[in-house]
Amino acid sequence: MAAVHLRIGDLVWGKLGRYPPWPGKIVSPPKDLKKPRGKKCHFVKFFGTEDHAWIKVEQLKPYHAHKDEMIKINKGKRFQQAVDAVEDYLKKAKGKEQNSDGKAESKGKKASNKPLKILDEDDEDLSALKDPSEKDLTDSDPEPSAIERLGAGPGSGFKWESSPVKDDPHFHHFLLSQSEKPASSMEPISKRLKIIEEVTGSTSIQAADSTAINGSITPTDKRIGFLGLGLMGSGIVSNLLKMGHVVTVWNRTAEKCDLFIQEGARLGRTPAEVASMCDITFSCVSDPKAARDLVLGPSGVLQGIRPGKCYVEMSTVDPETITELSQVITSRGGRFLEAPVSGSQQLSNDGMLVILAAGDRTVYEDCSSCFQAMGKTSFFLGEAGNASKMMLILNMVQGSFMATIAEGLTLAQATGQSQQTFLDILCQGQMASTFVDQKCQNILQGNFKPDYYLKHIQKDLRLAISMGDMANHPTPMAAAANEVYKRAKALDQSDNDISAVYRAYIH
Repeated sequence: MAAVHLRIGDLVWGKLGRYPPWPGKIVSPPKDLKKPRGKKCHFVKFFGTEDHAWIKVEQLKPYHAHKDEMIKINKGKRFQQAVDAVEDYLKKAKGKEQNSDGKAESKGKKASNKPLKILDEDDEDLSALKDPSEKDLTDSDPEPSAIERLGAGPGSGFKWESSPVKDDPHFHHFLLSQSEKPASSMEPISKRLKIIEEVTGSTSIQAADSTAINGSITPTDKRIGFLGLGLMGSGIVSNLLKMGHVVTVWNRTAEKCDLFIQEGARLGRTPAEVASMCDITFSCVSDPKAARDLVLGPSGVLQGIRPGKCYVEMSTVDPETITELSQVITSRGGRFLEAPVSGSQQLSNDGMLVILAAGDRTVYEDCSSCFQAMGKTSFFLGEAGNASKMMLILNMVQGSFMATIAEGLTLAQATGQSQQTFLDILCQGQMASTFVDQKCQNILQGNFKPDYYLKHIQKDLRLAISMGDMANHPTPMAAAANEVYKRAKALDQSDNDISAVYRAYIH
């Protein structure tokens, strides 16, 4: 098949990694923005957004030639708005062309048909190719919104070269937002439900290939309540609101609700009031005691539970607490689901948490749009208590691993080795990960701003060890790590990040 030559001003379908195709126009990049080296690509401005992307040439298709096909397989509302914006742009361009021809004829002059320059795929500075007569889309685009507010259906049936976003070295070039919050362009991909049955009988709702945030998620019409606006809860609520959910919030420190009220949330005066006002109430608090108090305490959730009301416990607690809460909620005719989350404050903000759910399967299904808004994947693990067990095991492994990494860094220093070199070597080997790199860099920079509280990982280690005792299963590694975290807490590191366990080794 002959290669299609594209140039500045051409309308195209651009595909970003795993994302479905989206209509755009090839434009010149800013003068100070260089083309990614080693890649043949064009700079594309997307319709319906203020976002741009470097798109590899093999991921670009001419707009008109594939318009009918794209419209058939993409049904999202935002997608249709983007296509409408293209058509409006074409109408305006045609009108300007007719006006220009009329003026030229009236002046007895021949209209200029100077062709646009064809992009040289190997040119390092694409801005040099901009035609002086080309005008950007600013005046003809619809009201701008960040690309995370777009919507599109699946791109199946259209053959594109595709690779996972995480493997694309130019992922950070994808969305160069012009909005007030450029970082929002890195916010999560929206997810359509993809139920995967496993041999174990558990299921997972995973992110299918889809467009950017808000793409194909239709927010539930159920009223959502959320209790607890800490490191994790704040990001979760923010993403629920961005996706269009109706959310009522409550927090023990009421001032934390103010920002979310400004973003459109409603305010609940007590946990009981939130539960009575809402169809589904989520909670995310620090530990088992806080979780129990929220339900069983004065003006607690239990007082607002009525038949059919749903309660979702997202806190990381022990299975016994989950069993107790499940029993009291269902005794009032309520429906119960546990859904602790694996991740950090940053992943919560980005809507990329991993959600482990167990309990009432119908509640899990009712929460699908909420889980898609807050996470990249969710798993249903069966009866209540299974999710808390799995979460404690995961956090036990993470906490023990972090303690071991800190031990390695301090031993390197004690033996006269470069800690930075240790990290460089580590990040080139089989244990390389974003987690290792970020935590170690923070340690070397003395940055212990909490992304996940040290006191919480120590709590999880303690609960995991207790769970091991009840199962008569040894947990010696977790027990050793727990002692290190306890020492770190004694050194006033409780409210720092889990990486502050490092300080237990240097005092």
